[in-house]
Amino acid sequence: MTLSRTSDEESHAANMTGGPVDYDLKVKGEKAPSSRDLEPFGNEDTAEVKYRTMKWWHCGMLMIAENVSVGILSLPSAVATLGMVPASIMILFISALSWYTGYAIGQFKLRHPHIHSMGDAGELLMGRVGREVLGIGQLLLLIFLMASNILTFNILMNVLTDHGTCTLVFGVVGLVICFLGALPRTMEKVYWMSVISFVSVLVATIITMITAGVEAKGPVVNEVTTNVTFREGFLAVTNIIFAYLAHVAYFGFMSETEDPRTFNKSLAMLQIIDTVLYLVSALIIYHYIGPNVSSPAISSLSPIMSKVAWGIAIPTTILSGVVLGHVACKYIYVRMFRGSDKMHSRSLLSVGSWVAICIGVWVVSWVVAESIPVFNDLLSLISALFGSWFSFGLPAVFWLHMNQGQYFRNWKKVALTIVNISIFLISCAMCGLGLYVSGVAIHSDSSSNSWSCSNSA
Repeated sequence: MTLSRTSDEESHAANMTGGPVDYDLKVKGEKAPSSRDLEPFGNEDTAEVKYRTMKWWHCGMLMIAENVSVGILSLPSAVATLGMVPASIMILFISALSWYTGYAIGQFKLRHPHIHSMGDAGELLMGRVGREVLGIGQLLLLIFLMASNILTFNILMNVLTDHGTCTLVFGVVGLVICFLGALPRTMEKVYWMSVISFVSVLVATIITMITAGVEAKGPVVNEVTTNVTFREGFLAVTNIIFAYLAHVAYFGFMSETEDPRTFNKSLAMLQIIDTVLYLVSALIIYHYIGPNVSSPAISSLSPIMSKVAWGIAIPTTILSGVVLGHVACKYIYVRMFRGSDKMHSRSLLSVGSWVAICIGVWVVSWVVAESIPVFNDLLSLISALFGSWFSFGLPAVFWLHMNQGQYFRNWKKVALTIVNISIFLISCAMCGLGLYVSGVAIHSDSSSNSWSCSNSA
């Protein structure tokens, strides 16, 4: 099997990763590859349901909707904890790290077109054990992220209704709405929801920034740096890490684009938009509200404006969760029907299986949301346990796997080898230290409203 280069851009990428990265495979004189060696959705020329239909901007918008939600409004509290300068440096550092590791994931997918999930990548790295460990880990991460959306919906509804009913009821309502939104089977249909989600969070963030300035009651002491305990500081860092956890869905998004070689454009679209939004909103909101800013920051506004901002945020609260839920359900669906025509049909078995998977995944996420109802604690636990590996550690491993035997070929390879080993070690520290600080925080808040009707706002 030979690989042919198709553009100068891919040749440059090959130099960066240690070999050719072309997506099109030309088989010469070899046995036809099995379904596990080809694209997960196979040949769709005559398929009843087609999946590989997205343009690069569709993919980019889905990535933005997955990454940028109401969680952006937890960043001002991170700035309040760390100080303006350390927080800004940390946001830029995590952004650069996230961009590089996203690039590595894209190159790994181009090298191995059959990969649809972290489970597929794990099988390539570590065999069947790797497939199960990383596949289950991906599913758990997505479920936790979905749970954070349900938790946010609970807070939102408590604010809008002045705690009009039991919080558990709001959770069930959020569960049902998210489930209904996740019913479309193709990413292209979910794309339109992602546009609405982004517009919603953008407007809600702008309203929060403007209101914070208008309602400011005088000079606020803005700390350039702060003196905090290690636990408090690292808890704030995990909230920043949480803002860059889109990587777990990259393989799935690339698998449903017409040409996965355009993924770098989608990645640039995501990184530029989210980093600018994060920096501007976090610093402005902290500047006007000060060290007592809540997480999420909407809760620091006056009651009326808080309700207005939360009302505007309803679409992103629901629809960003829908994007995450779609990826989680698609992982299970592809694993069940890969290589089968059932994936492309509208039969009762195909549609019924998709609906059953959606119900099961969303019910589990609701259980998680009701079990850990403290916003920051849930974000930090997600970041430490899963995000550190899927967003940083594993992409470094992918690079090392692609460059086996070439680590010391030239000075560029030596530098990149050092960079990727350093990223792997950073992810180990993120995971270990993050689990410690989030575990302490959850223990301290263990009496706070788990499975309770009380107000979560």
